[in-house]
Amino acid sequence: MLKGFKNFLMRGDLIIIAVGLVVALAFSTLIQSFTGNLVSPLINAIGGNGASGPGLSWTINGQFISLGNFISAIINFVIYMGVIYFVLVVPYRSYMARQGTPVFGPPAATKTCPECLSADLPAAATKCAHCTSVVA
Repeated sequence: MLKGFKNFLMRGDLIIIAVGLVVALAFSTLIQSFTGNLVSPLINAIGGNGASGPGLSWTINGQFISLGNFISAIINFVIYMGVIYFVLVVPYRSYMARQGTPVFGPPAATKTCPECLSADLPAAATKCAHCTSVVA
């Protein structure tokens, strides 16, 4: 039972999706901080509404702009991505390299079909997958 669970967890697609989800969530937080602490207050300052608060910030036309909160979100994002990289990606990449399956590496070499100009043919292909012409 544990071996089956391990095999499920170590599938390449699952790890790639998990890393992508974590990056998306962290990036979402960064964007929310940018819009909530910089863009929205600047727009509200033009209209004349606003509130003020403490920290690395300033007030424009009564609208509080929190640069400190945004810088904090950037630092959290960088730390979060570093942890994800060193805790998930590096061990998974080394494990898969020992298994003989490289992941997170450079893409495979491709060539272009002279007839239909498809650029996604594998380098070892002798026929085009799109137009079936012979590729030298």
